[in-house]
Amino acid sequence: MKPILLCLALLPGIAHAAAPAADADAAFYDTVVQQAFEHYHLPGLAVGVIEDGKVVHVATRGELAAGEGRHVDGDTLFKIASNTKAMTAAVLARLVQAGRLRWDDPVTRYLPAFRMYDPWVTRNMQVRDLLIHNSGLGLGAGDLMLWPEPNHFTRQDIIAGLAHLKPAGSFRADYAYDNLLYVVAGEVAAAAGGMSYAALVRQEIFVPLGMDRCQVGEWSPAKAGNVAQPHYRKDGRNVVVGRDGDVASDFPSMAAGGVRCSLDDMLRWMQALLDPARAPGWLDATQRRALWTAHMPMPIGQRLRDWDNTHFLAYGYGWRLSDMDGQWKVAHTGTLSGMYSSLALLPDRRGGAVILINGEGEDARTALMQALLKRQTAPAAGHDVLHYAGLLERERAQRRSEGHVRPVLAPAVAVAAREFGADAGVWTDPWFGQVMLCPAGTGIAFAAVKSPAMRGQVMRSAGRPWVQWQGLGEDAEAWLEFSGEGAQRILRMRAIDPDIDFSYDYPDLEFRRVGDCP
Repeated sequence: MKPILLCLALLPGIAHAAAPAADADAAFYDTVVQQAFEHYHLPGLAVGVIEDGKVVHVATRGELAAGEGRHVDGDTLFKIASNTKAMTAAVLARLVQAGRLRWDDPVTRYLPAFRMYDPWVTRNMQVRDLLIHNSGLGLGAGDLMLWPEPNHFTRQDIIAGLAHLKPAGSFRADYAYDNLLYVVAGEVAAAAGGMSYAALVRQEIFVPLGMDRCQVGEWSPAKAGNVAQPHYRKDGRNVVVGRDGDVASDFPSMAAGGVRCSLDDMLRWMQALLDPARAPGWLDATQRRALWTAHMPMPIGQRLRDWDNTHFLAYGYGWRLSDMDGQWKVAHTGTLSGMYSSLALLPDRRGGAVILINGEGEDARTALMQALLKRQTAPAAGHDVLHYAGLLERERAQRRSEGHVRPVLAPAVAVAAREFGADAGVWTDPWFGQVMLCPAGTGIAFAAVKSPAMRGQVMRSAGRPWVQWQGLGEDAEAWLEFSGEGAQRILRMRAIDPDIDFSYDYPDLEFRRVGDCP
């Protein structure tokens, strides 16, 4: 089979060498990075800024693991989460460039077992559709097959599960973010490229662009060294959760959000995207244009209108495209297991910024990225992180006043096994598989067979049963809702917190009882 890899000499310009920024810019960047680190109590932070194609500022703060004394630097590996999607799209673009596939090829040409709920959609789903969130699936549909991690779902399980996920809208009519179809895209790339997705990412991106620290597929954190660990906030402290073991596995959602890279790697990636001359022949003009074409319109939120005077927002292949203060912006964020990332490019200025955080950093990345980019798009404004932090808190207060808060439950008591009656047993959902609602001690335990992290105790508040998870936190808790009788008895789940992360895809679950407890 003809190799796809272009033999590119790694140009010295791809490896960044920080150029001196103006003193005022350097002071500003240092200030806002420190503000974000302190205000949001981050365990670790890595930030890079590019102007006119050159890296003008690099800043790192904090530790790989809180309290352990190993400091973050430019080589520290972070989970980039959904910023992986742009790399998956670039792999496919390289395959298109090499003539291995076409954007309008049907998915079934490469994956004959691929099925969507609607047979017409199955037949008409093209490779390009996998990347632009236009499938008709609901927001985050089927994400419970991806996380919480670790779980026992395979890529084959995910592809088979798609056939059972009922659409929430019409194919190609509306935007709704999903992750499962990026898993499919990774498998399409593997089928067309003749090797695993992980091998393709190394061959088509990491090697030609000199991203030497990046990791994909199965790898050894101990051997790689200098790896940031994810954190959650607990009792006012940053606590490591999901610490890496000896081997990081090639988990099924790799193509949707599994790559890890260092700050230095991400700056090389950004420079190659901003300036084709830094990697001659890597991607031609046609494929670069395809990645950053507005393929699917997206709704524009009030924040973008107010902060950036945004007039258009759309999804390209693995990227969100918009205008910011009258300038073109190409960006994405990533969130996964206690880590946050954000990458934004201003192509017409050959500028941008990247942020990597190993803790709970949603507001931190939003406020910091806004301050960093505004320095380039609207420098006269002079707003810092604390300004945007204040705006975010006002937004949150407004949402609270509108009822977007977790309801205060009536006093909860554990459901006794004897009172659960015939609802105790084994239940199954067509895509999620089996869960056990079975006696444990004097109570009832909920346990998902393929997702061991989804285990908890059944509680009752004001007569309504719900699950108190052992390790997921109260923001993931869900009501258990039973309906029907006999063979028509159905169990559904519904989030208690109205602002639950969309990846807790409870609305798509529909369990039926299939047997007694073992």
